[in-house]
Amino acid sequence: MKLNIPTYLTLFRVVLIPLFVSAFYLPLTYSPEITTLIFFIASITDWFDGYLARKWNQTTPLGAFLDPVADKVLVAVAFVCVVEYYHTWWITIPVCIMIAREIIISALREWMAELGKRTSVAVSIWGKVKTAAQMLALGGMLWRQSNLMETLAFILLYIAAALTIWSMLQYLKASKGSLLKS
Repeated sequence: MKLNIPTYLTLFRVVLIPLFVSAFYLPLTYSPEITTLIFFIASITDWFDGYLARKWNQTTPLGAFLDPVADKVLVAVAFVCVVEYYHTWWITIPVCIMIAREIIISALREWMAELGKRTSVAVSIWGKVKTAAQMLALGGMLWRQSNLMETLAFILLYIAAALTIWSMLQYLKASKGSLLKS
């Protein structure tokens, strides 16, 4: 199989994950800025690889598999770093909700695909808004440039947690008929 630019971007995002973690723990004054820059570069490649794959008609099975995996691993790793840094229940609980939702919905999508009903749990607008709130919250909690930035990030974290629950309920509702079938 020949790799294309969108797949290379996804692989680049995977390579950025250990660099992200390394930057997070660097004993440098500018470690938060470096970490945030790496996170946002990785986040931008998530949007850009999907855009290019659709625009250039270069979607591949490998890309379709790797893209959501790279995205979910990046976000989960970033959340783990944030939870470790803040070390408080009111950050840990919404993060646990969001990570649990990703596992639940990934399993639901896989199961629905086996039933041939994958489109009934396709990504919704609420999932995209949730992702945007998550990424902005993570960016603010990673950078920690000011108290105002952190406060806004915490608010976005709770908005993302609420949207996480809402979108999960929407996905479960859409698949209710298949889930409760005898």
